[in-house]
Amino acid sequence: MWAEDDLGAGAPPCLQSYIEPVDGEVYRMYHGTSRQAAEKIKVSGFKPSSKGMLGPGVYLSRDLEKASRYPLDLPENQRVVLRVKVNVGRVKKIDCQDHPLQKTWHDHGYDTAWCPPKCGMVPSGLEEDCVWDPKRIAVIGEIRPKTQGARGACHERY
Repeated sequence: MWAEDDLGAGAPPCLQSYIEPVDGEVYRMYHGTSRQAAEKIKVSGFKPSSKGMLGPGVYLSRDLEKASRYPLDLPENQRVVLRVKVNVGRVKKIDCQDHPLQKTWHDHGYDTAWCPPKCGMVPSGLEEDCVWDPKRIAVIGEIRPKTQGARGACHERY
């Protein structure tokens, strides 16, 4: 089980995954990775993937449950979820397969691509974001699996 800590006042808001992000706002998101990769990210920053469903960028989610599944091929005890704050800049909603800007959104002046939950883009049906410039992302903490405890307010189940 994964649970979000109470970050207190001043923490970036965790926008529920079904709500469209507002251009220029800063939100809390999550990135699931291996413990080893997390240490590299904390030292050197994120490295954008060169490919993916939304093209190049850093893949994140506002859904802790989704991020906690990654990497898919590692057992849970070898994973960590990085809690990040993201200035989303200009956001493009990509809500269907073969969307005309699915992989070219950045070429049209967007900083973040957002796939809403249950739109048919992600097999899990969960929300996903792709941020072009890793400088828009700052690590603010990490979450490791817990055997017990309540889930945070930003957790959503689909």
